[in-house]
Amino acid sequence: MKSQLNITLEDELTLTAIVGLGSNLGSACGSSLEVLLLAIRFLSRTSLKPLVRSSFYESDPVDCPAGSPRFINAVVAVFLPIDFDAEGFHRQLQRIEKRLGRRRAGVLNEPRIIDLDLLYFGHKKISTSVLKVPHPRAKERRFVLLPLSEIASEMVLPGQDLSVIELLNRLPQTPMVRVISG
Repeated sequence: MKSQLNITLEDELTLTAIVGLGSNLGSACGSSLEVLLLAIRFLSRTSLKPLVRSSFYESDPVDCPAGSPRFINAVVAVFLPIDFDAEGFHRQLQRIEKRLGRRRAGVLNEPRIIDLDLLYFGHKKISTSVLKVPHPRAKERRFVLLPLSEIASEMVLPGQDLSVIELLNRLPQTPMVRVISG
């Protein structure tokens, strides 16, 4: 399931969704890394082709409550039927989060067992009351762009003029993001 550079994002039968994964709390399912691996397994059941995933990264928490533990992050490309619904896929991501033990307490950027963000859904730009794609802060987050650059460095997110690698190169080196496993 390891990544390949610059995946083919679309063909006439499939739509590519890219999901950002993050965890900074273990659970009954295991460590943060084990929770992410379970989420990837659940996502693979939806994909028409094998998932493409980045390496796993450890990152400092960004805009989180004081004392929040570091995160483990990755991104995966999921290949869906061309007519798949974005809001339906978003609900599926929320069901996976719930199944893995995520409980929302209403605290902004609180520590969490699992976070699944829909970063990209085809070449679509979506803005509804429940879903914004591409993810509005993806272009500002090193912990998103670094793993994304592994699998789709030349991709231009809808609404952007620069590629993923160009956006990444414009970000400061902090907060810390480092690869921990392939």
